[in-house]
Amino acid sequence: MTPDLAHPENDLSPPILAPRRALHVLTLTPFFPCEGDEVSGCFIAESTKQLEQFNVASTIIAANPLHHPRKRPNLSSPAEWVRYPQLPGNLGLSSAGRWLYARLLATVPPLHKEHPIDVIHAHAALPCGQAAALLSRHLNIPFVVTLHGLDVFNTCFLAGVPAQWRRQTSIQVYQAARQVVCISRRVQSMLTEGMSQNVRSAVVYNGTNTAVFSPATENATQPSPQHILVVGNLLVGKGHELVLRALHQLSRSFPNLHCRIIGEGPDRARFESLSRELGIAPRVQFEARKTRSEIANAMRACTVFVLPSRYEGLGCVYLEAMACGKPVIACRGQGIDEIIIHEKNGWLIPSWNVPADALAELTEGLSILLQSSELRTSLGVSARATVVNDLTLSHQAQRLAQIYSEVAQIDSGK
Repeated sequence: MTPDLAHPENDLSPPILAPRRALHVLTLTPFFPCEGDEVSGCFIAESTKQLEQFNVASTIIAANPLHHPRKRPNLSSPAEWVRYPQLPGNLGLSSAGRWLYARLLATVPPLHKEHPIDVIHAHAALPCGQAAALLSRHLNIPFVVTLHGLDVFNTCFLAGVPAQWRRQTSIQVYQAARQVVCISRRVQSMLTEGMSQNVRSAVVYNGTNTAVFSPATENATQPSPQHILVVGNLLVGKGHELVLRALHQLSRSFPNLHCRIIGEGPDRARFESLSRELGIAPRVQFEARKTRSEIANAMRACTVFVLPSRYEGLGCVYLEAMACGKPVIACRGQGIDEIIIHEKNGWLIPSWNVPADALAELTEGLSILLQSSELRTSLGVSARATVVNDLTLSHQAQRLAQIYSEVAQIDSGK
């Protein structure tokens, strides 16, 4: 059947067979939308909401350390925010799950008694995975844990005793979990390579809301001048510096080219300074965090979406830009290169372990795409089809529901 590209969320293949009552899943997560911030953890909120169509009922508990500012529920994505003690920084992360578990003992057992929990789904091993493992043992409920990034063992890419503690605790969580859900094969391979024994794991790619992230209407006009868009936290590893240097090199060939950078982070001053140093500051627009609809509008308006990140488990923003029908430039060796086929539905450049090579290919790729509206359109159409055919929120929710069902049935001996 030909997919409905205009309304791909309208239907899917028949859902999995559901039990007589809805499966009840308790979701524990350290990131989730809150009052004043609808973006953080939106990839969890959106997929959890979609689970309802597969007869899965969710209770969401969002964890927030006491030393962080208090968070309140977002009305469109409600969750119970729970505060717990934790030593600030990474030093206390290896034990944070125990403190969170102690805090949850006041709420989860009564919830389980009133509305039996079939599966606990923790997002990230620390602190929520550790708390889920302890709750699983206490209440005899199976749990699964999702890995969202490349720092699978929570070492923060550092050495030392605290990193060893975090690594060991993470390993214990993965060994206890009924299933470890990885957002890409790249993440799954890092998990497998780092474990001394086999763990049960599965790949479930993130899904995209293709109704919100959709191409511009036919009567919409391409903004002038041309501009490239970068969306992501302002961190060195995301590749903003590479984009700025490529923009500098393209200045003569594309005198009207601009760059729009959306995001927040500790390295903003560094990137602003670099843009001044390169003499391209008037061409670069730094913007703070936006709402989901504002991000979608920005993606629809851009000429090319670029994020040459080298620490990306998958990257939801790539999928969102693809769903908007835009050509996307990303790095090889990241989770996204399992989705993007070079010159078919996107553009791939080398990871910038060798910065000169990555810069040369990024500059060349941008030049080719900026010169050819026909190529941009072709890549954008294929990109949209890639997401619609296999990477919607419904696809993600269906795969998660299947895992929940299997885990619950195995644990109950069915």
